[in-house]
Amino acid sequence: MAISRLFIANRGEIAVRIIRAAQKLGIATVQGYSEADQDMLAVKLADEAVCLGSAQSKDSYLSIPNVMEAVRSSQADAVHPGYGFLSESPEFVRQVEAAGVTFVGPSAATIERMGDKVEARKAAEAAGVPVVPGSKGRIETVDDAAKVAAEVGYPVMVKAAAGGGGRGIRVADTEEELRKLAPQAQQEAEAAFGDGGLYLERAIRAPRHIEVQILGDGREVIHCYERECSLQRRRQKVWEEAGAICLDKKTCEALCASAVALAKDVNYRGAGTLEYLYDEVSNEFFFIEMNTRIQVEHPVSEMITGVDLVQEMIRVCSGEKLSITQDQVKRDGHSIEVRINAEDPHMQFMPWPGKLTAMSLPEEDGVRFDHFLYEGYQIPPYYDSLLGKAIVHAPTRAEAISKLKRVLTGIKLDGLKTTIPLHLALADDPAVQAGAFHTQWLEPWLAAGNLKPIQGDAA
Repeated sequence: MAISRLFIANRGEIAVRIIRAAQKLGIATVQGYSEADQDMLAVKLADEAVCLGSAQSKDSYLSIPNVMEAVRSSQADAVHPGYGFLSESPEFVRQVEAAGVTFVGPSAATIERMGDKVEARKAAEAAGVPVVPGSKGRIETVDDAAKVAAEVGYPVMVKAAAGGGGRGIRVADTEEELRKLAPQAQQEAEAAFGDGGLYLERAIRAPRHIEVQILGDGREVIHCYERECSLQRRRQKVWEEAGAICLDKKTCEALCASAVALAKDVNYRGAGTLEYLYDEVSNEFFFIEMNTRIQVEHPVSEMITGVDLVQEMIRVCSGEKLSITQDQVKRDGHSIEVRINAEDPHMQFMPWPGKLTAMSLPEEDGVRFDHFLYEGYQIPPYYDSLLGKAIVHAPTRAEAISKLKRVLTGIKLDGLKTTIPLHLALADDPAVQAGAFHTQWLEPWLAAGNLKPIQGDAA
Protein backbone atom coordinates (compact mmCIF):
# COMPACT_ATOMS: atom_id res chain seq x y z
CA MET A 1 0.00 0.00 0.00
CA ALA A 2 1.45 3.37 -1.01
CA ILE A 3 2.16 5.70 1.90
CA SER A 4 0.62 9.17 1.65
CA ARG A 5 0.79 10.51 5.23
CA LEU A 6 3.77 9.61 7.43
CA PHE A 7 3.82 10.08 11.22
CA ILE A 8 7.27 10.65 12.75
CA ALA A 9 7.42 9.16 16.25
CA ASN A 10 10.75 10.70 17.19
CA ARG A 11 12.55 14.01 17.66
CA GLY A 12 15.78 15.87 16.93
CA GLU A 13 17.99 15.36 13.91
CA ILE A 14 16.51 12.02 12.86
CA ALA A 15 13.01 13.53 12.73
CA VAL A 16 14.29 16.23 10.37
CA ARG A 17 16.07 13.57 8.30
CA ILE A 18 12.87 11.53 7.92
CA ILE A 19 10.79 14.59 7.00
CA ARG A 20 13.22 15.57 4.25
CA ALA A 21 13.24 12.01 2.84
CA ALA A 22 9.44 11.88 2.88
CA GLN A 23 9.20 15.26 1.14
CA LYS A 24 11.39 13.99 -1.71
CA LEU A 25 8.96 11.08 -2.10
CA GLY A 26 5.95 13.41 -2.15
CA ILE A 27 4.65 12.11 1.19
CA ALA A 28 2.94 14.42 3.69
CA THR A 29 4.39 14.38 7.21
CA VAL A 30 3.00 14.61 10.73
CA GLN A 31 5.48 15.30 13.53
CA GLY A 32 4.84 14.06 17.05
CA TYR A 33 6.38 16.26 19.73
CA SER A 34 6.53 16.71 23.49
CA GLU A 35 5.65 19.95 25.28
CA ALA A 36 9.38 20.67 25.58
CA ASP A 37 9.81 20.28 21.80
CA GLN A 38 7.06 22.54 20.51
CA ASP A 39 9.71 24.86 18.97
CA MET A 40 11.73 22.02 17.45
CA LEU A 41 12.80 22.39 13.81
CA ALA A 42 10.98 19.19 12.81
CA VAL A 43 7.71 20.72 14.07
CA LYS A 44 8.29 23.71 11.81
CA LEU A 45 9.15 21.57 8.78
CA ALA A 46 6.34 19.00 8.99
CA ASP A 47 2.97 19.51 7.32
CA GLU A 48 1.28 18.97 10.67
CA ALA A 49 2.37 18.45 14.28
CA VAL A 50 0.65 16.74 17.20
CA CYS A 51 1.61 17.02 20.87
CA LEU A 52 2.32 13.65 22.50
CA GLY A 53 2.47 14.78 26.12
CA SER A 54 4.78 16.35 28.67
CA ALA A 55 8.55 16.77 28.47
CA GLN A 56 9.37 13.46 30.12
CA SER A 57 9.93 10.78 27.48
CA LYS A 58 7.80 8.24 29.34
CA ASP A 59 4.82 10.58 28.97
CA SER A 60 5.41 11.42 25.30
CA TYR A 61 7.87 9.68 22.97
CA LEU A 62 7.86 6.44 24.98
CA SER A 63 4.11 6.37 25.65
CA ILE A 64 2.53 3.91 23.23
CA PRO A 65 -1.05 5.01 24.10
CA ASN A 66 -0.18 8.69 23.52
CA VAL A 67 1.64 8.01 20.25
CA MET A 68 -1.13 5.77 18.96
CA GLU A 69 -3.78 8.37 19.79
CA ALA A 70 -1.75 10.97 17.86
CA VAL A 71 -1.39 8.62 14.89
CA ARG A 72 -5.14 7.98 14.81
CA SER A 73 -6.12 11.63 15.26
CA SER A 74 -3.76 12.75 12.48
CA GLN A 75 -5.09 10.05 10.11
CA ALA A 76 -1.55 9.00 9.25
CA ASP A 77 -1.26 5.80 7.23
CA ALA A 78 2.34 5.03 8.24
CA VAL A 79 4.69 5.54 11.19
CA HIS A 80 8.46 5.98 11.10
CA PRO A 81 10.04 5.40 14.53
CA GLY A 82 13.57 6.71 13.79
CA TYR A 83 16.07 5.31 16.30
CA GLY A 84 15.76 4.97 20.07
CA PHE A 85 12.44 5.49 21.86
CA LEU A 86 9.89 2.99 20.43
CA SER A 87 11.88 2.02 17.33
CA GLU A 88 12.60 -1.51 18.59
CA SER A 89 9.41 -2.13 20.57
CA PRO A 90 7.51 -5.18 19.24
CA GLU A 91 4.42 -4.12 21.17
CA PHE A 92 4.43 -0.72 19.46
CA VAL A 93 4.69 -2.39 16.04
CA ARG A 94 1.77 -4.69 16.88
CA GLN A 95 -0.42 -1.75 17.90
CA VAL A 96 0.52 0.25 14.80
CA GLU A 97 -0.35 -2.64 12.52
CA ALA A 98 -3.53 -3.48 14.48
CA ALA A 99 -4.67 0.07 13.73
CA GLY A 100 -4.26 -0.62 10.00
CA VAL A 101 -1.19 1.62 9.80
CA THR A 102 2.12 0.73 8.09
CA PHE A 103 5.17 0.48 10.33
CA VAL A 104 8.31 1.67 8.57
CA GLY A 105 10.59 -1.07 9.81
CA PRO A 106 10.68 -4.83 10.28
CA SER A 107 7.86 -6.96 11.67
CA ALA A 108 7.23 -7.29 15.39
CA ALA A 109 8.37 -10.92 15.19
CA THR A 110 11.69 -9.93 13.62
CA ILE A 111 12.31 -7.18 16.17
CA GLU A 112 11.45 -9.56 18.99
CA ARG A 113 13.75 -12.25 17.68
CA MET A 114 16.72 -10.07 16.75
CA GLY A 115 16.30 -7.63 19.65
CA ASP A 116 16.93 -10.39 22.17
CA LYS A 117 20.68 -11.02 22.08
CA VAL A 118 20.28 -14.70 22.89
CA GLU A 119 17.73 -15.30 20.13
CA ALA A 120 19.78 -13.19 17.70
CA ARG A 121 22.79 -15.34 18.49
CA LYS A 122 20.79 -18.49 17.76
CA ALA A 123 19.59 -16.99 14.47
CA ALA A 124 23.18 -16.12 13.52
CA GLU A 125 24.40 -19.64 14.26
CA ALA A 126 21.53 -21.09 12.21
CA ALA A 127 22.55 -18.88 9.28
CA GLY A 128 26.17 -19.96 9.57
CA VAL A 129 27.38 -16.59 10.84
CA PRO A 130 30.29 -16.76 13.33
CA VAL A 131 29.52 -15.71 16.90
CA VAL A 132 31.73 -15.14 19.93
CA PRO A 133 31.96 -18.33 22.02
CA GLY A 134 29.50 -18.02 24.89
CA SER A 135 26.27 -19.15 26.50
CA LYS A 136 23.76 -21.06 24.37
CA GLY A 137 20.79 -19.38 26.00
CA ARG A 138 19.75 -16.95 28.70
CA ILE A 139 21.52 -17.08 32.03
CA GLU A 140 19.36 -16.54 35.07
CA THR A 141 21.72 -17.37 37.95
CA VAL A 142 25.30 -16.55 38.92
CA ASP A 143 26.10 -20.27 39.25
CA ASP A 144 25.03 -20.83 35.65
CA ALA A 145 27.23 -17.91 34.56
CA ALA A 146 30.22 -19.42 36.37
CA LYS A 147 29.70 -22.78 34.63
CA VAL A 148 29.60 -21.18 31.17
CA ALA A 149 32.64 -19.03 31.95
CA ALA A 150 34.61 -22.12 32.92
CA GLU A 151 33.80 -23.61 29.51
CA VAL A 152 34.57 -20.59 27.28
CA GLY A 153 37.50 -19.32 29.35
CA TYR A 154 38.25 -15.97 30.98
CA PRO A 155 38.04 -13.05 30.49
CA VAL A 156 34.27 -13.08 29.91
CA MET A 157 31.74 -10.36 29.15
CA VAL A 158 28.34 -10.42 30.84
CA LYS A 159 25.59 -8.64 28.89
CA ALA A 160 21.90 -7.88 29.27
CA ALA A 161 19.85 -10.25 27.09
CA ALA A 162 17.53 -7.36 26.20
CA GLY A 163 18.33 -3.80 25.22
CA GLY A 164 21.60 -2.16 24.27
CA GLY A 165 23.52 1.10 24.54
CA GLY A 166 26.16 -0.48 26.76
CA ARG A 167 23.72 -1.07 29.63
CA GLY A 168 24.21 -4.10 31.85
CA ILE A 169 27.69 -4.95 30.53
CA ARG A 170 30.47 -6.18 32.84
CA VAL A 171 33.85 -7.82 32.13
CA ALA A 172 35.25 -10.39 34.58
CA ASP A 173 38.77 -11.83 34.57
CA THR A 174 38.14 -14.42 37.29
CA GLU A 175 35.27 -16.39 38.79
CA GLU A 176 35.48 -14.22 41.90
CA GLU A 177 34.97 -11.10 39.81
CA LEU A 178 32.15 -12.78 37.86
CA ARG A 179 30.25 -13.64 41.03
CA LYS A 180 30.53 -10.02 42.12
CA LEU A 181 29.70 -8.37 38.77
CA ALA A 182 26.91 -10.62 37.42
CA PRO A 183 24.33 -9.50 40.04
CA GLN A 184 25.20 -5.87 39.26
CA ALA A 185 24.60 -6.52 35.56
CA GLN A 186 21.26 -8.18 36.35
CA GLN A 187 20.11 -5.22 38.45
CA GLU A 188 21.11 -2.70 35.80
CA ALA A 189 19.43 -4.71 33.04
CA GLU A 190 16.25 -5.04 35.08
CA ALA A 191 16.18 -1.30 35.78
CA ALA A 192 16.92 -0.29 32.17
CA PHE A 193 14.88 -2.86 30.23
CA GLY A 194 12.56 -4.55 32.71
CA ASP A 195 14.37 -7.81 32.01
CA GLY A 196 17.18 -9.08 34.21
CA GLY A 197 18.14 -11.92 31.86
CA LEU A 198 21.81 -12.14 30.92
CA TYR A 199 24.05 -13.89 28.46
CA LEU A 200 27.78 -14.42 28.59
CA GLU A 201 30.50 -14.52 25.96
CA ARG A 202 34.27 -14.59 25.70
CA ALA A 203 35.74 -11.09 26.00
CA ILE A 204 37.96 -10.05 23.11
CA ARG A 205 40.63 -7.64 24.25
CA ALA A 206 41.01 -4.50 22.12
CA PRO A 207 38.53 -5.48 19.37
CA ARG A 208 37.42 -3.33 16.47
CA HIS A 209 33.69 -2.58 16.26
CA ILE A 210 32.59 -3.17 12.67
CA GLU A 211 29.04 -3.12 11.37
CA VAL A 212 27.30 -3.80 8.08
CA GLN A 213 24.41 -1.74 6.72
CA ILE A 214 21.72 -3.86 5.08
CA LEU A 215 18.42 -3.21 3.30
CA GLY A 216 15.70 -5.79 2.83
CA ASP A 217 12.21 -5.94 1.37
CA GLY A 218 11.14 -9.09 3.20
CA ARG A 219 12.41 -11.24 0.34
CA GLU A 220 15.68 -9.89 -1.02
CA VAL A 221 18.50 -8.32 1.00
CA ILE A 222 21.46 -6.20 -0.07
CA HIS A 223 24.30 -4.59 1.88
CA CYS A 224 25.76 -1.09 1.63
CA TYR A 225 29.18 -2.17 2.88
CA GLU A 226 30.75 -1.89 6.30
CA ARG A 227 31.35 0.85 8.86
CA GLU A 228 34.09 1.27 11.47
CA CYS A 229 32.69 2.41 14.83
CA SER A 230 35.53 1.67 17.26
CA LEU A 231 36.05 5.17 18.64
CA GLN A 232 33.74 4.97 21.63
CA ARG A 233 33.39 6.59 25.04
CA ARG A 234 31.50 4.61 27.66
CA ARG A 235 30.47 2.23 24.88
CA GLN A 236 28.83 5.11 23.00
CA LYS A 237 30.10 5.85 19.49
CA VAL A 238 31.58 9.30 18.88
CA TRP A 239 33.23 8.92 15.43
CA GLU A 240 32.19 6.57 12.60
CA GLU A 241 33.66 5.78 9.19
CA ALA A 242 32.82 3.94 6.00
CA GLY A 243 34.61 1.75 5.21
CA ALA A 244 36.81 -0.05 7.70
CA ILE A 245 40.49 0.24 6.75
CA CYS A 246 41.45 -2.57 9.16
CA LEU A 247 39.80 -5.18 6.91
CA ASP A 248 41.39 -6.78 3.86
CA LYS A 249 39.17 -7.29 0.81
CA LYS A 250 38.54 -10.99 1.43
CA THR A 251 37.53 -10.48 5.07
CA CYS A 252 35.34 -7.53 4.13
CA GLU A 253 33.50 -9.56 1.51
CA ALA A 254 32.97 -12.45 3.94
CA LEU A 255 31.69 -10.03 6.60
CA CYS A 256 29.16 -8.38 4.28
CA ALA A 257 28.05 -11.75 2.88
CA SER A 258 27.40 -13.04 6.40
CA ALA A 259 25.25 -9.99 7.19
CA VAL A 260 23.14 -10.54 4.08
CA ALA A 261 22.76 -14.26 4.87
CA LEU A 262 21.49 -13.57 8.38
CA ALA A 263 19.11 -10.79 7.30
CA LYS A 264 17.72 -13.03 4.54
CA ASP A 265 17.26 -15.86 7.01
CA VAL A 266 14.93 -13.70 9.13
CA ASN A 267 13.09 -12.23 6.09
CA TYR A 268 14.25 -8.75 7.01
CA ARG A 269 12.30 -5.69 5.86
CA GLY A 270 13.63 -2.16 6.04
CA ALA A 271 17.03 -0.77 6.99
CA GLY A 272 19.05 -2.64 9.59
CA THR A 273 22.56 -3.03 10.90
CA LEU A 274 24.50 -6.11 11.96
CA GLU A 275 27.25 -5.43 14.46
CA TYR A 276 30.46 -7.42 14.77
CA LEU A 277 33.62 -7.55 16.83
CA TYR A 278 36.76 -7.95 14.75
CA ASP A 279 39.90 -9.47 16.25
CA GLU A 280 42.88 -8.04 14.35
CA VAL A 281 45.25 -10.59 15.88
CA SER A 282 43.40 -13.63 14.55
CA ASN A 283 41.68 -11.88 11.61
CA GLU A 284 38.33 -13.23 12.86
CA PHE A 285 34.97 -11.47 13.05
CA PHE A 286 32.08 -12.38 15.32
CA PHE A 287 28.43 -11.28 15.14
CA ILE A 288 27.25 -9.62 18.38
CA GLU A 289 23.84 -8.08 17.67
CA MET A 290 21.45 -6.61 15.15
CA ASN A 291 19.88 -3.15 15.26
CA THR A 292 16.45 -3.45 13.66
CA ARG A 293 16.18 0.23 12.76
CA ILE A 294 17.97 3.09 11.04
CA GLN A 295 21.12 4.09 12.92
CA VAL A 296 22.67 7.42 13.87
CA GLU A 297 25.67 6.69 11.64
CA HIS A 298 23.72 5.75 8.49
CA PRO A 299 24.90 8.86 6.56
CA VAL A 300 28.46 7.53 6.07
CA SER A 301 27.02 4.51 4.23
CA GLU A 302 24.88 6.85 2.13
CA MET A 303 27.91 9.01 1.28
CA ILE A 304 30.00 6.14 -0.10
CA THR A 305 27.15 4.45 -2.00
CA GLY A 306 24.73 7.22 -3.01
CA VAL A 307 21.83 5.15 -1.62
CA ASP A 308 19.21 7.10 0.36
CA LEU A 309 18.57 4.56 3.12
CA VAL A 310 15.61 6.37 4.65
CA GLN A 311 13.78 6.75 1.35
CA GLU A 312 14.49 3.12 0.52
CA MET A 313 13.12 1.85 3.83
CA ILE A 314 9.94 3.91 3.34
CA ARG A 315 9.49 2.36 -0.11
CA VAL A 316 10.04 -1.27 0.90
CA CYS A 317 7.85 -0.97 3.99
CA SER A 318 5.01 0.28 1.79
CA GLY A 319 5.25 -3.01 -0.12
CA GLU A 320 7.63 -2.16 -2.94
CA LYS A 321 10.60 -4.28 -3.89
CA LEU A 322 14.13 -2.99 -3.39
CA SER A 323 14.79 -0.43 -6.12
CA ILE A 324 18.45 -1.47 -6.43
CA THR A 325 20.35 -4.73 -6.71
CA GLN A 326 23.62 -5.62 -5.04
CA ASP A 327 25.68 -5.14 -8.18
CA GLN A 328 24.32 -1.58 -8.46
CA VAL A 329 25.68 -0.63 -5.03
CA LYS A 330 29.15 0.75 -5.72
CA ARG A 331 31.67 1.86 -3.11
CA ASP A 332 33.10 5.34 -3.70
CA GLY A 333 35.80 6.90 -1.53
CA HIS A 334 35.75 7.28 2.24
CA SER A 335 33.33 8.99 4.63
CA ILE A 336 33.62 10.07 8.27
CA GLU A 337 30.86 11.18 10.64
CA VAL A 338 31.37 12.82 14.04
CA ARG A 339 28.60 13.28 16.58
CA ILE A 340 28.32 16.85 17.80
CA ASN A 341 26.82 16.81 21.29
CA ALA A 342 25.83 19.65 23.61
CA GLU A 343 28.48 18.67 26.15
CA ASP A 344 31.64 20.26 27.52
CA PRO A 345 34.46 17.77 26.79
CA HIS A 346 36.78 19.74 29.09
CA MET A 347 34.40 19.24 32.04
CA GLN A 348 33.90 15.46 31.96
CA PHE A 349 31.41 15.89 29.08
CA MET A 350 28.91 17.72 31.25
CA PRO A 351 25.64 18.36 29.34
CA TRP A 352 25.24 21.93 28.10
CA PRO A 353 21.60 22.55 27.08
CA GLY A 354 21.94 26.26 26.34
CA LYS A 355 20.53 28.69 23.80
CA LEU A 356 22.00 28.81 20.30
CA THR A 357 22.56 32.53 19.76
CA ALA A 358 24.27 32.36 16.36
CA MET A 359 24.98 29.57 13.89
CA SER A 360 27.08 29.16 10.78
CA LEU A 361 27.83 25.89 8.97
CA PRO A 362 30.45 25.76 6.19
CA GLU A 363 29.31 24.52 2.79
CA GLU A 364 31.38 22.62 0.23
CA ASP A 365 31.19 19.51 -1.91
CA GLY A 366 31.29 16.26 0.02
CA VAL A 367 30.08 17.85 3.25
CA ARG A 368 26.77 17.21 4.97
CA PHE A 369 25.22 18.25 8.28
CA ASP A 370 22.29 16.38 9.79
CA HIS A 371 20.92 18.54 12.61
CA PHE A 372 17.83 20.21 14.05
CA LEU A 373 19.27 23.59 14.96
CA TYR A 374 18.41 27.20 14.17
CA GLU A 375 19.46 30.53 15.66
CA GLY A 376 17.57 31.31 18.86
CA TYR A 377 16.76 27.66 19.59
CA GLN A 378 16.86 26.66 23.25
CA ILE A 379 18.25 23.14 23.64
CA PRO A 380 15.91 21.25 26.02
CA PRO A 381 17.62 19.44 28.94
CA TYR A 382 15.38 16.35 28.91
CA TYR A 383 16.83 14.28 26.09
CA ASP A 384 20.00 12.92 24.53
CA SER A 385 22.57 15.67 24.00
CA LEU A 386 23.10 14.97 20.28
CA LEU A 387 22.78 18.21 18.30
CA GLY A 388 23.68 16.76 14.95
CA LYS A 389 26.36 15.15 12.85
CA ALA A 390 29.07 16.51 10.59
CA ILE A 391 29.70 14.11 7.71
CA VAL A 392 32.45 14.40 5.12
CA HIS A 393 33.28 12.42 1.99
CA ALA A 394 36.53 12.35 0.04
CA PRO A 395 38.43 10.02 -2.32
CA THR A 396 40.71 8.76 0.49
CA ARG A 397 40.63 8.49 4.27
CA ALA A 398 43.50 10.97 4.66
CA GLU A 399 41.64 13.51 2.53
CA ALA A 400 38.44 12.89 4.52
CA ILE A 401 40.26 13.61 7.81
CA SER A 402 41.75 16.79 6.34
CA LYS A 403 38.32 17.92 5.14
CA LEU A 404 36.78 17.08 8.52
CA LYS A 405 39.31 19.30 10.33
CA ARG A 406 38.60 22.17 7.96
CA VAL A 407 34.84 21.77 8.35
CA LEU A 408 34.88 21.49 12.15
CA THR A 409 37.06 24.59 12.41
CA GLY A 410 34.51 26.51 10.38
CA ILE A 411 31.43 25.54 12.42
CA LYS A 412 29.99 28.35 14.54
CA LEU A 413 27.52 27.43 17.31
CA ASP A 414 27.55 30.42 19.64
CA GLY A 415 26.05 30.04 23.11
CA LEU A 416 26.80 26.32 23.38
CA LYS A 417 29.60 24.07 24.53
CA THR A 418 30.00 21.12 22.16
CA THR A 419 32.20 18.12 21.52
CA ILE A 420 33.84 19.73 18.48
CA PRO A 421 37.15 20.17 20.37
CA LEU A 422 37.24 16.41 20.95
CA HIS A 423 36.84 15.67 17.26
CA LEU A 424 39.48 18.20 16.25
CA ALA A 425 41.91 16.63 18.72
CA LEU A 426 41.12 13.15 17.41
CA ALA A 427 41.60 14.26 13.81
CA ASP A 428 45.06 15.54 14.76
CA ASP A 429 46.09 12.40 16.63
CA PRO A 430 48.69 10.19 14.85
CA ALA A 431 46.99 6.97 16.00
CA VAL A 432 43.63 8.07 14.61
CA GLN A 433 45.25 9.22 11.38
CA ALA A 434 46.88 5.79 11.07
CA GLY A 435 43.65 3.96 11.96
CA ALA A 436 45.45 2.35 14.90
CA PHE A 437 42.67 2.28 17.49
CA HIS A 438 40.07 -0.08 18.96
CA THR A 439 37.00 0.03 21.21
CA GLN A 440 39.09 0.41 24.37
CA TRP A 441 41.38 3.13 22.98
CA LEU A 442 39.53 6.42 23.53
CA GLU A 443 38.97 6.46 27.28
CA PRO A 444 42.65 5.91 28.23
CA TRP A 445 43.52 8.54 25.61
CA LEU A 446 41.21 11.01 27.37
CA ALA A 447 42.48 10.01 30.82
CA ALA A 448 46.05 10.69 29.65
CA GLY A 449 45.16 14.35 29.05
CA ASN A 450 45.32 14.29 25.25
CA LEU A 451 42.34 16.63 24.93
CA LYS A 452 43.91 20.08 25.26
CA PRO A 453 41.93 23.33 25.45
CA ILE A 454 41.74 25.06 22.07
CA GLN A 455 42.75 28.71 22.11
CA GLY A 456 39.72 30.91 21.63
CA ASP A 457 37.35 27.95 21.36
CA ALA A 458 33.71 29.08 21.48
CA ALA A 459 32.06 25.82 20.49
